[in-house]
Amino acid sequence: MAGLVNKVYQSIFRRTSSFVLAAVAGAFMFERGFDMVSDGIFDNVNQGKLWKHIKQRYGQSLEEEE
Repeated sequence: MAGLVNKVYQSIFRRTSSFVLAAVAGAFMFERGFDMVSDGIFDNVNQGKLWKHIKQRYGQSLEEEE
């Protein structure tokens, strides 16, 4: 365990520039993951109510009228 902590310190926390880069990359990955999970939950809760779920019903009737 001490070897892992030492390796992380030597590669990330020792220099400010690498620490800032790791923080920005971590924030970006967290934001993308959180966005994907929350969109999935929203789509699941609203199944059948969103336009992307019901647009085939209305697209066919518009084509038939023309």
